[in-house]
Amino acid sequence: MRFSDLLVAAATATAYTMNSQVRLAYHGDNGMMVSWNTFDVVKNPSVQWGLSRDRLDKIATSDVSVTYPTSQTYNNHVLISGLRPDTTYFYKPLQLMNSTTDVFNFTTSREAGDNTPFSVAVVVDLGTMGSKGLTTSAGTGVASTNILQPGEKNTIDSLEANIDNFDFLWHAGDIAYADYWLKEEIHGFLPNTTIQGGAAVYESILNEFYDEMMPITARKPYMVGPGNHEANCDNAGTTDKVHNITYDSSICMMGQTNFTGFKNHFRMPSDVSGGTGNFWYSFDHGMVHFIQLDTETDLGHGFIGPDQTGGSEGFTGVDPVNATMNAQTNWLEADLAAVDRSKTPWVVVAGHRAFYLSNTGDTCPTCKDVFEPLLLKYNVDLVLSGHSHIYERLAPIADGKIDPNELENPSSPWYITNGAAGHYDGLDSLDSPRQPYSRFGLDTSNATYGWSRLTFHNCTHLTHDFVASNNNTVLDSATLFKARTCDQDRRRH
Repeated sequence: MRFSDLLVAAATATAYTMNSQVRLAYHGDNGMMVSWNTFDVVKNPSVQWGLSRDRLDKIATSDVSVTYPTSQTYNNHVLISGLRPDTTYFYKPLQLMNSTTDVFNFTTSREAGDNTPFSVAVVVDLGTMGSKGLTTSAGTGVASTNILQPGEKNTIDSLEANIDNFDFLWHAGDIAYADYWLKEEIHGFLPNTTIQGGAAVYESILNEFYDEMMPITARKPYMVGPGNHEANCDNAGTTDKVHNITYDSSICMMGQTNFTGFKNHFRMPSDVSGGTGNFWYSFDHGMVHFIQLDTETDLGHGFIGPDQTGGSEGFTGVDPVNATMNAQTNWLEADLAAVDRSKTPWVVVAGHRAFYLSNTGDTCPTCKDVFEPLLLKYNVDLVLSGHSHIYERLAPIADGKIDPNELENPSSPWYITNGAAGHYDGLDSLDSPRQPYSRFGLDTSNATYGWSRLTFHNCTHLTHDFVASNNNTVLDSATLFKARTCDQDRRRH
């Protein structure tokens, strides 16, 4: 069977359930990127929009309808501009995959300097749920403690249930875990196929994840960053111990290397912030300046990203995403230097890999060496990460030393790793004893999946909650205090 026939068969098998994967992304405080998928190329993707559900009296169009060799669909991207900050609009893409009559809505970004309290949902390492991912059963290589219990709610369920309680969803890498297709087949969780046929399985896992996420991403901006599992179709390699075969990214077909799906599916606001694609960018939202970093490639200053060819973990099939040496670090310094702390007193950074963690084998020392000096120089408040499938809240740290003030006006960034959102083979174990800077941890022994909620109360107080996905309870909560003067007149009226 030809590969094109495999894709047609896969598309036919899933067409009756596949939705249009509608998703949003902020584009400054007066724009919103609307994206969705279709089976065919669209000459002029179009979105109707307006201030009323019953009056979509404006239209935005583009010429962006892109795909790649192994994809079953085309990714359509349309920017709606000229919007008012913190305003609810209604919209409908005109070329949806099915004949839906749904009208969706979104709320634009809060204007920089607006001190009105708000919350943000954050996940890292969130994979497909159900028949191709985390569910109530698993293959032979997965511990029984890492599967869902009958009736247990997963993280996507929890986010959807809480959708009115956060402004946007931030996903800092490892999206869907489509590159687990071979691992799941070797474990006996998915039916065996050929390597060529596996390319279609890879795409079907992506599509199932994006379908599952649409009830959230069609209403709330879905801000994403790169993780190692976006890099290619078999990141870090997979070993079939029974047959003594080790696979690597050389099995990946064209279209499933070098972050191709990730680059096609999303459109982050790097053009607004001077960043690079979906890899590094920043945006303001109310009293916060948010920065997404790329810990996978383009570290610069003589360091090679873990996922680049010849990188620190020996991964292959990934090239630099910016042709300019030191592009990311030069951009980061310029971005941090330009932050107006009178408008956005909080600066929050996310990158897929942790700089500090009790599981020291899961940290990225090269990332720390490259980025930490800039985070210290410009007084970054909070650094978020994942990669290790655990939850660990640390103390504020600088150069490996615990800030003596802890959370009471520290001069060092506060570090939190939450890779416990859930994916096919579940959680990892926290190393014991934990590092001296560890303050709270959850791992496979707790068998608790969850997500992070950041609440910005004002310019001085920020609370981080670990929300258990099963029942929406808060299992860990801590508040950071920073001594500074707030301009209360800048609240939205």
